[in-house]
Amino acid sequence: MFLNRRIWIVLCTLGVAFGVPTEIVESPDSVNSTLEYDSQFCHPLVIGHRGASGYAPEHTLGSYALAALMGADYVEPDLVITKDRRLVARHDNELGLTTDVSLHPEFADRYTNKTIDGKQMSGWFTEDFTLAELKTLRAVERIPNIRPGNSRMDGAFQIPTFQEIIELIKGLESSQNRIIGLYPEIKHSTYFESLGLPMEQLVVDILHSYGYQGSHAPVYIQSFEINNLKRLKRMTGIRLLQLYDSPDMTPFDQIEKENAPTYADMATPEGLAEVAKYAYAVGPDKSYIIPRDAENNLGEPTTFVHDAHEAGLKVHPYTFRAENAFLPTDCRNKMYPNLSSALGNLAAEITAYFNAGIDGLFSDQPDIPVRIRTGCLRNIN
Repeated sequence: MFLNRRIWIVLCTLGVAFGVPTEIVESPDSVNSTLEYDSQFCHPLVIGHRGASGYAPEHTLGSYALAALMGADYVEPDLVITKDRRLVARHDNELGLTTDVSLHPEFADRYTNKTIDGKQMSGWFTEDFTLAELKTLRAVERIPNIRPGNSRMDGAFQIPTFQEIIELIKGLESSQNRIIGLYPEIKHSTYFESLGLPMEQLVVDILHSYGYQGSHAPVYIQSFEINNLKRLKRMTGIRLLQLYDSPDMTPFDQIEKENAPTYADMATPEGLAEVAKYAYAVGPDKSYIIPRDAENNLGEPTTFVHDAHEAGLKVHPYTFRAENAFLPTDCRNKMYPNLSSALGNLAAEITAYFNAGIDGLFSDQPDIPVRIRTGCLRNIN
């Protein structure tokens, strides 16, 4: 597999800009295909959330490459679908926040209002565009007020397809001589299915076509919904992860059911046992594990990790971010505690979660958890 010249220029530029290493400690010479690939990774696992989105615009080849170069074990693309049934990476199917679509007069008439997962939204939506049309857009930083530095790369990257991401990762595996996993999330499954654009079989077919099959493959497929994960369980042996939103919310595909479970119900020992029937792991909001107190400081750990492990589930919470805007008060930048963009002590927050027994985590700055993992030969110093 050959990466085109432009991608290699991007990788070199990222390496110079961030000082990331170009060599990674060699992984074992051979991999026993009967083992789960996670046995080849350091632990807890580090998942590059939307790539290395703390340093580059999210869901771009640059962001994914940077996460891999920083030593992330997995990179996470959120998947949505186009009018012509192509899977692309965006956190939302609405394009206004993360692309320059508003600057394209040829698409002005695509602006519309929709109800997605019960929420009213206005903007431009991937399902109204062909892939060729999306390729004329360029990615921009989602939160420039918090990450102004990322805006310097506005316009540098296209919206990538799922296949382009896989091919990038395959190329980086070869150049770094190590395994790099994929952690795709299927977004808005019920909504897209209602449009006649189901995503699950497409995701599975693409993964299988690249050789990702069975529970040993370095892949997790994740979703906030339940029914699609149960369908995926019948489609593939690839490991599945149940995401958890706010405790008082109900998975969208369950809302119309009598006695529909909330995520809080799914977090009880009984609920976790039910999840374990179709999922290998759970991805809770990190507050399920260590809630914050009245002063927004880190509180005491709950029993969530213990209960999930008792059910046979791995625990990969989200999302760990270094800016004050996302940190507990006791981990914020001491000199600029009220500046939302200031970088605080993310390492301290992550250490508390490592001590709580988690098996992995999603981070926008994957270099930080990679650096502070202990007893790991692949740590990057």
